[in-house]
Amino acid sequence: MKYSSDVEAIDAFVEKYNQLRSEIGKVIIGQDEVLKNIIISIFSKGHGLLVGVPGLAKTLMVNTISKALGLEYSRIQFTPDLMPSDIIGTEILDETRRFKFIRGPIFANIILADEINRTPPKTQSALLEAMQEKAITVAGQNHKLSEPFFVLATQNPIEQEGTYPLPEAQLDRFMFNIWLDYPEFEEEINIVKSTTTGELPEPEVVLHSEEILYFQRLIQKIPVPDNVYDYAVKLSIKTRPYNAQAHPWANEYLTWGAGPRASQFMIIGAKCHAILNGKYSPDIEDVQAVSLPILRHRIVRNYKAEAEGIGVEKIIDEMVKT
Repeated sequence: MKYSSDVEAIDAFVEKYNQLRSEIGKVIIGQDEVLKNIIISIFSKGHGLLVGVPGLAKTLMVNTISKALGLEYSRIQFTPDLMPSDIIGTEILDETRRFKFIRGPIFANIILADEINRTPPKTQSALLEAMQEKAITVAGQNHKLSEPFFVLATQNPIEQEGTYPLPEAQLDRFMFNIWLDYPEFEEEINIVKSTTTGELPEPEVVLHSEEILYFQRLIQKIPVPDNVYDYAVKLSIKTRPYNAQAHPWANEYLTWGAGPRASQFMIIGAKCHAILNGKYSPDIEDVQAVSLPILRHRIVRNYKAEAEGIGVEKIIDEMVKT
């Protein structure tokens, strides 16, 4: 896979992206912004936290994306009795009385961690090393995971009984917090028509792992103007209460703000967003476009914000506007 220039490679990436959306659209109707953010996460080497009520085709969406990308897909159903070894694997004695490592479902390219908040923090933390280091350690042995590697975790925002909220350290490892909403009327009509008249169409493979890794490296190389770096970092700093550059709403409504990882994700996300919108370098509008799903799970409201009904989205919107 050779291109004469980075510009040619970027144009090829956009073409592949459009083919990918077309193939996914054969199965998934609507949810355009959700799909775009998931794809941005994948090509930015990030992970996604998908929040939505049951029945919005989250599992089907991830499965369809993995097929169109030609990647190995693994679904892990998180339950209260799930153990870390059920995710990463375990060692057993083989016939020769030697320990043999049996790989768990984490050894795939795309991992769907279904209802991740249903399992205790000990098991949730089994994903931490995998998400950050792209490797796991068992009995002192380090095992590299296949690349590309992407975790998409789902949460049900309604039913909170018997759940374990994700620790901030794990939340921070997700690039995007993506909210799924109910489909529009016309979209739901099309969904019902397409799913009640026979088998769903199968998406064709658009990309392979080598191409995905190539385009991930390409996006890393995209140049960024200094004013865009300044904007992303200042936006993160604005969310941190009681510092000299804090936004007034941060001091009034927040107990905790976004860390440096938010700034990093906003830059890499803006690069990918810019490419997908026909630009060869990101501007401030691209940072603004990805800021909400990046900041949404990194700021913590105080009691005053909750009492006055000031939501996270409203706070972020206010900071972006100013």
